[in-house]
Amino acid sequence: MRLLKERIIKDGIVKDGDVLKVDSFLNHQIDVNLYREIGKEFYRIYAGCGVNKIVTIEASGIGIAVAAAMYFDVPVVFAKKSKTRNIAGDVYKSVVHSFTHGKDFDVVISKDFLNSEDKILIIDDFLANGSALEGLCDILKQSGAEVIGAGIVIEKGYQAGGKMLREQGMRVESLAIIDKMGPDVGIIFRE
Repeated sequence: MRLLKERIIKDGIVKDGDVLKVDSFLNHQIDVNLYREIGKEFYRIYAGCGVNKIVTIEASGIGIAVAAAMYFDVPVVFAKKSKTRNIAGDVYKSVVHSFTHGKDFDVVISKDFLNSEDKILIIDDFLANGSALEGLCDILKQSGAEVIGAGIVIEKGYQAGGKMLREQGMRVESLAIIDKMGPDVGIIFRE
């Protein structure tokens, strides 16, 4: 997605430790016009696949998932990083390692919101090692839902997650795939 790549080049900041800061437009301060275009692009890619719910993980994926859900006209269900008192009843649960936070989280979704009739599109802001997507897929498998695919805004193509998930048969569509990144080289996208 050309618009997204241009924005990453213009406003993204590459930091040491393999970090790409896009918080000025994607995951702290949100450019709603860019989100609209991202949602529209995910709809273009997955239209006609029977998606009836979008699933993401808190927190950065929620806004993107909502933008896409408006085009699909479906609800968004998001995995919480801990069971809270306002989640009543049974939950589906999986463990996810967060690269950003450097720790593992138990992620949960109430059993009230997923079932074997669901055809799920997973949406997330980043894909690196694939832990978040693996955790969400585990939860969706527990529920009996069908995973249609995953829509990723930015994929670190030089890390193993995307390749691993694709080799497992998952349809993964990323809007911007970075092949190389660093303070000395900037950002190099896959074409």
